Formats: sequence, structure tokens, C-alpha cells
Amino acid sequence: MDDLTAVHRTGIPRRTLLAAAATTAAAGALTGAGPGSASTASAGAASAASSSASSVSSASSVSSGFAEPGRAVRPKFRWWWPDGLVRPDEIRREIDQIADAGFGGAEIAAVHHSVADPSVLDTERHGWGSPSWVAGVEAALSQAARRGLTIDLTVGPAWPAAVPGITPDSEAAVKELAHGAVTLAPGTAYSGPVPEPVHEAASGVTEQRLLLVQAARVNTANSTRKETGLDQDSVRDLTAAVSDGTLGWTAPDDGTWVLIAYWVRGSGQTPEAGPHTDPPSYVVDHFSAAGTRAVTDFWDAHLLTPAIRRLLKVSGGALFEDSIELETDGLQWTPGLPDAFREHTGRSLLPLLPAVILDNSNQAFAFEAAATRQIRHDFWETVSTLFNRHHVGALRTWAHSLGLQLRSQPYGLQTDAIASAALLDIAEGESLGFKNLDDYRCLAGGRDMAGHTVLSCEAGAYSGSAYSTTWQRFLRTMGGAYAAGVNQTVVHGFSYAELPGVNWPGYAAFTPYKGTVGYGESWGPRHPTWKHVPDVSGYLGRVHQVLQTGRPRADVAVFRQTGYTATGIGASWFTATGITLGWTHQFLSGPLLDLPAATVRGGRLAPDGPAYKALFVEGDFFYGSTVTLALPDARALLRLTRAGLPIVLLGAWDTVVPSGVPDSGETDELRSVVAELLTQPRVRRVTDKTAVPAALTELGIRPDVGYASASTLLNAHRVADGVDYYYLCNGKHAETVKPPVAAIDHDVTLHRTTAKGVPYLLDPWTGGAERIARYTEDGDTVTVRVTLQPAETLVVAIGRPGLFGDRNGGRPHAVASEADEVRFTDAGLTVRATTAGTYRTELSHGRTVRTSLKEVPGPTELTSWRLRVQDWRPGATATRTTVVEHDLTLDALVPWSHIPELADVSGIGRYRTTVTLGDAWTGGHGARLELGAVTDTCRVTVNGHRLDPVDQIRPVVDLDGLLRRGPNVIEVEVATPLANRLRVSDPGVYGGLARQAYGLMGPVRLVPYGEARVGTPTR
Repeated sequence: MDDLTAVHRTGIPRRTLLAAAATTAAAGALTGAGPGSASTASAGAASAASSSASSVSSASSVSSGFAEPGRAVRPKFRWWWPDGLVRPDEIRREIDQIADAGFGGAEIAAVHHSVADPSVLDTERHGWGSPSWVAGVEAALSQAARRGLTIDLTVGPAWPAAVPGITPDSEAAVKELAHGAVTLAPGTAYSGPVPEPVHEAASGVTEQRLLLVQAARVNTANSTRKETGLDQDSVRDLTAAVSDGTLGWTAPDDGTWVLIAYWVRGSGQTPEAGPHTDPPSYVVDHFSAAGTRAVTDFWDAHLLTPAIRRLLKVSGGALFEDSIELETDGLQWTPGLPDAFREHTGRSLLPLLPAVILDNSNQAFAFEAAATRQIRHDFWETVSTLFNRHHVGALRTWAHSLGLQLRSQPYGLQTDAIASAALLDIAEGESLGFKNLDDYRCLAGGRDMAGHTVLSCEAGAYSGSAYSTTWQRFLRTMGGAYAAGVNQTVVHGFSYAELPGVNWPGYAAFTPYKGTVGYGESWGPRHPTWKHVPDVSGYLGRVHQVLQTGRPRADVAVFRQTGYTATGIGASWFTATGITLGWTHQFLSGPLLDLPAATVRGGRLAPDGPAYKALFVEGDFFYGSTVTLALPDARALLRLTRAGLPIVLLGAWDTVVPSGVPDSGETDELRSVVAELLTQPRVRRVTDKTAVPAALTELGIRPDVGYASASTLLNAHRVADGVDYYYLCNGKHAETVKPPVAAIDHDVTLHRTTAKGVPYLLDPWTGGAERIARYTEDGDTVTVRVTLQPAETLVVAIGRPGLFGDRNGGRPHAVASEADEVRFTDAGLTVRATTAGTYRTELSHGRTVRTSLKEVPGPTELTSWRLRVQDWRPGATATRTTVVEHDLTLDALVPWSHIPELADVSGIGRYRTTVTLGDAWTGGHGARLELGAVTDTCRVTVNGHRLDPVDQIRPVVDLDGLLRRGPNVIEVEVATPLANRLRVSDPGVYGGLARQAYGLMGPVRLVPYGEARVGTPTR
């Protein structure tokens, strides 16, 4: 049994409970094959023990596979089915579409929020888990096996985890603790029924059991805006006074009293947007063995046919569970909670219930503030224990028995998501629900301390943006997420094509939503941009390849007393300031300090993993920044710093108090341990966050990446076989960040693991790798110039000369140059500039050379174009598209919305122009084509030669070697979203959308440059 939540006073030590999960992860890391290998064409066929099984194991595998990343690292789709109303032949066709677009797999999910009339789904015959659903899954798995894809399966229909075959009253069904209350004036006698719950039971709930009746005296000194204050010492148990459902009791005359009755009952929650099954499915208890057993028993008995079991070993990927959205008007509950609380804390939960009971998500009562905080901490820590043990751990064990991994979004409750992430094979976040990048960093800390590899992201859902989402917006979102630890993308999403009664362009799971524009895109051939999507999937796959290589590196671990995520709460100084200077951080919670990886070597925590250089500890943000620490965690910190780990503490640590309710003498013992901690030579305490950087400097700690000036640049660092990989993105901390991200241009200093390692620029759009030609070195660092537009990314690898098969690895490089650009080409070290002249270049061996460039033609703005547009319109059926062509001549580039013939058009436009180059154009010239503004995706062809994929964020392409004297034909193909057409073809749903600006809007410029090999050295 695995348990990632602290057992502070009784029970098995956390280290013992955690060891099994961490050992499993380490075994997967040792045996896992690299992406693209035969064994990882199916994650199930390799090893489901750990997500490390699909990681890139070495630098050599990156250098050899970067150009064509394997299926194992390519993005996946969330594939929405209308339950089981699917046809096997259509399923196989859609698998082919996903494979042909360059994706690595899909997750089958039963989702139909857009369906207003559930009868169309024919749930009795075609519900989730029906024979037709099973036949669809078999078709998906078999076709995926043929195409080298993997298929993930959700735990149940929609979310949260649910199955048919149980009722709201079943032992296995999700429970709530409801309460009723009556206020009594001093000395008032009460005689009557036990107070009924303040909220009626949900539909289908027929039973409720009285757990407890209490009386407590009101103490307004403990009241808050929403909570009625109570005197904790006054709480008394009146349960024994209940007879035949009635209670008689007289309140003392020393104040106002409250009678509180607690009722255990099913919450009656059903999976999102049901019904999905007949009989209906109900959400299971996520905190008991019975709840998880109901899930696994149903699968074993009804869904896992011999064919599916066999196919899962071939093309199965992961069992997936969405975020833990247990909805109730009361308190999430399980019958075993009181016993678990006593085992966990050594005390009874029942007298403390007023401090935790909820009324429609709000706390109903409160004791004195500090005691209330400690009680709630202990309660939710106990819930975390049960969730990880009975749900996450049990599901993972069962998934492994099928050859699957367990992927899950372990948040939605007040539980330790950081610890859950350490237990999962693959933790997942989401771009819609996460507030900012620190939410990902919480999950990344759990992943990396446990030795797993993948942090997944449910990516690209935007409210009210169905059919108007652009891939550019998607890439802007993912740019920052990758820097925060994400290295797998599950795109939201791909809808099954068909459903009776839907409009063009076919069934879409989330739109229309309540009669208007929904959220979540339904990508696929219905989109004009689908033609260009292989370029995007190739880019994403290469980024994943790099970010799954070797081991992660992060500068600082930030300790969290409360391991929540999806909150947007960051770390003092590091989030607001440190990141802008190059620092990286992740979050750890107490259970991670007991993992086998929580050792120190060479001053690094988890030296074979993230290798944190320091641990930062501050007050608990979730409880008013109170300076708290659990006694076992304080002892762990002392152990770690005695082993050489630097620790920085922010706050008044001489007044520290336990996180939970303390045992007798525990507060004094905690303060004694912390006092000893503060005397350690590698510990610094600061009282203001502005002093954090000085403390780090005093401890001799610097980041792996340093910026010459503060900026919006984000970075992620991984190391494999002595090669450092740096992902850099000029990104944003949150979707709504203000002011907006601006262009950056400054030096960046990168740590290198291998002495004399040389830097390479890896292009994730084209798969190309080129040695960087201009940089400086200083000991174990390399400094390069980074110039990026908002959301633009680049990847730098620093390793041995010739790592990527080039012939320039050992040649001298430039450290400075007057030229615009210095490159290594087939000719050697080369300078480029857009104007003629003689340029001085200082070389790494100390010499200075001069290089002359002859006359360079000036830049030309290309304004005259022929435009042919394929106008996509509804066809004869909901899944057929009619194309009408438009031919136009343009003397200026403007959005389609400004052209009367194209104002409501969506589709594909092909722009064509001819550029004539005169006799001055020689072999010493090249040119860049700057496309300016484009919506959405684009491809470029020059003189009949289609160029490598274009960076969709900054569409600038190098035409080196493609232009010639005389006429040159340049073609730009642009594909758009469907929103402008749907505004007029389906106005009842989409008519309220504003027209989007589509097309090639420019300005488009041809910018020639002169180029010459670096000239003869001069002194």
C-alpha cells in the first residue's frame, strides 16, 4: 500500500509508504526505451510501472531523433465520443486522421455537453460501456496498433469517476456529511426532531444516517463574515439523548447555543453532463476501497473483453481521470474518516467537526482562529491520505495489471496534489483551470522528486472560443507551460464526427453550449488549418522530446506546508522577481521529504533528479501566511541541511507553530528543532522577501540561467549524458497577464555540465540543429544573445563538439562582431549583414578578422498579390463541406474581413506574387521573407520549392539558395478558423461572434542580406 500523505503521530512512517512508488519509478527509468523505439510504440507493451518508460533516455537519442520525433513524445488528442453512439469504421478512419496529422495517440472520453436532447444518444443501447462502446474501443485499439499510436481510456464516463450498477445509497457511492442546526437562546429548552440537513438530499438519495448531535456555545469573538464563532471547550455530544429521532435538551443560561446534527448520506452526484449510461452512473467514493473497487469490478466484468485486454498490451497508453470535482452542498465524506483521522492524529474527529463542516462550499462554524486552522489542516491531510491510498494507489495498481499507466489531474479538493503527483505515473494539469505557471510547478515538484518523467497538460480550452481558436493562441499558452515543467500535450480536443441532428461541420462535444458558442475546439479535417497541423504537431513533438530527455534541473525547491494546486499562489520573491532574472523553482510538500530521493550530495537535494541547490521555506499562504511547520518536516529540514543543503527561511521562525493540532509538548519540541535548524551554517533566515537574493548569494548559490536584464524570458533545463538542454520562451506567467509580454533582446548566461561544451541551436519547427557561432565563455558558463518576440521559443543544447553531426564543432567561434549575424554554414564561419561594408569579428582564439560584403539590395515590401481562396461552406450533410473558389487581385494586404467578397469567408487562401531580381543579385546574397501578421497557419513555397515548416509565432523564413536572378515566384498558403463562416451559416449559435481578421495581413518584406565567409585574420 502506498501513501503519500504525512502520518505524524501514529502508523507506518511515510518513508516506508512512499518507497514502493519511488522504487517503481526508478525501475522504469532504468529500463525505459527512448521515444520512437519499437518498444515504446506502445506504452502498454513496454512498462506501465512509470512514465519514465516513455522518456528520452540519453542525449544521443535526442540528437538522432530530434528531426523526426517518435510517436511516444508526440502530442495526443482528447477524443470526445457521444458515449457509445459510434461506428467502428468511422473510429478507424479518425485514428488514421490523427496519425496522418502527426499525433501520437488519443484519449477516449465520453463527452456531449452540446447535446440538448439526451434521447438522441439512445443511452439504453449506445451508452458508455455498452456493446457498441466496447466495439468502438476495440476498433480504436486495433487501428492504433496498426498506426503506432496509443489509446488512453477514461476511468468512467465524463468526470468524476463513476460507473453504473451502484445507487446513491450504495456503500461504493460518493458520500457527503450534511448538517442541520438550531440556535437556542440562553436557558431555552429544545424538544423535537433532530435538526434536518439544511439542504435537501439529491435526487435518488433515499437513506441518511445520523452520525452525531452536538451542542456548542456561540462565541462571537471567533465569528467571521461567513462563519458562526463557537467556543471549542463547550462542545458536547448529545447523541445519546436522541430517541426515535427526537431530541430533548435545555441550553445552559451562559450564552447562546447551537444544536448541530450531522448526517451521512450519498451526495447523489452523477458524472458531468449525463446521462451516459442506462441505468445511470453515479460518482464513486474517492476515499474508500469500496469506491475504487466498484470501478475496477465493473471494468473487469463488463468492459475488458479478451480482445480489449490483448489490445491494451499492444496499443494501450494510460488510464485517465479528470480533475476531482466532487460537488456537494455539504462536506466531502467517507464512513471511514473518523477512524482514519484517529489513526493519523491520535485524536477523535467528532468533537472537531464544527470547524470543518461545509455549507455550500463555505465553512459554517469556527473555533479560535489558530485552533481552527490546525483542525482543518489535520482533516484535509487525512482526506489526502485516504485519497492517495484507496483511490490513486489502488487505481494505479489495477492499471499496471492491464499494462497501462495512470494519468490523472489530482486536484479539485483541498488535498495535497503535490504528493499525489509523486504517486501518479503521469500527473496532468490544464490550461483552462490553472491560474498561472506556479500551478504546474506544484505538480512538477511531485513528479521529479518521485523520479517520473512526464507532466501532461490538458491544453487549449478557451471559454466561448469554439471554432475561433487559433493555433497561434494555443502555442502562446503552451509556451509558458513548457517552461514550468509540462512536457506532454493532450490537445482539447478532437470530436467524433457524427451525431443525428447536428449542424455543419459535425458533432462537437462542447458547442453549442446552452444555446451559444461553447468552449474547447473540435480539431480535425473539418478545420481548414488541419492541412497545416502536421507542422504544429512536429513542433510540439520536438519540444516534448527535448523536455523528456534525461533529468530535470531546477534551482530552488519551495516548501509548501499545504500542497494544493490550481490556486495560482506562488512563492515570495521567486515568482515575482526571481523568474524574471532566470531563477527556476518547483514546489514540494512534506511527504516528498520522506521519498528515497530526498537525500543531499554535493549540496544538492535529490542530486540524481532535479538537483535543487536550495530549499526555500516561508509561512503557509493558504492559512494567512502563518509560520507553521509539522514536527517531522522540521526534523527532515534539519537532517537535510546537516547533509549540506542550503536553506533560506522567510518569516518569524522563532514563533513557529505546528501545522496541525499539537500533542502535549509538541510546540516546544518544534521550536527547539527549528532553533537548532537556524544555527546551522547552511541556513539563512530573512524577515523580508527583498532579502532573499542576498541570502542566496551569501550561500554561494546562483541560477543555472542568468539574464543580463530582467525580462519575461522563461526557461527550463534538463541534463542528459553531460549535455545541457535549455528551453527558452518569451512567455507569460498567466493567460491574463498585464502588461502584455514585449519583445526581448539581451544576453543570457547558461551553465554547462561538460567543460568546453559548445552551444547548438535546435529548431523545433524544422528539426534542424546548428552550432551557435557567436557566444562567450567563462568557466562553466556560456553566454549567448537571445532575441525573441512575444511567445517565441528557442532550444539550446550545450555538449561536445560535433554532437549533432556537424563539421563545425571544433572550429573557433565569434565572441563579438559588427555584422548583423554570425553563422556556421557549410563554408565555415560566416557573417551576414543587410548593408554593404567591412565588418570586424573577434574570434574565440583572440584574433580579429575583417570581412567585406559587396553591395546588398535594399528590402522590398511585397504589396501586390494574386489571391485564390477556397471558401468552406456547409455541404449536403453535417459532415460534408462545399468549397467555393474566389480569385482576387490585391494591391495591398488587408484582412479578409475588409474585403467584401471574403468578409464572412473561412477556408484556405493562396497568395502568389512575383519578385524580379536584377543583375546585382549574386551568389553572395540571400534573403529573409518576413510575413508579418498572419491568421492562422501558413506555409511558404518559393519557385516551386515548399519550405520547411514556418514558425507560426514569428513567421520569418530564410530563402538562402532559393532566389535567382530574374523572376521569382513566392506563394504563401494561409488557413483560417471556421468562425467567420459559422457566423452566417449558423447564426443562432455563432451570430454573436465578431468577425476575425483572417489571411496574410503583413507587411510582407523581402530583406536581402550579404553573406561571406570570415576573412583573413588581421592584428
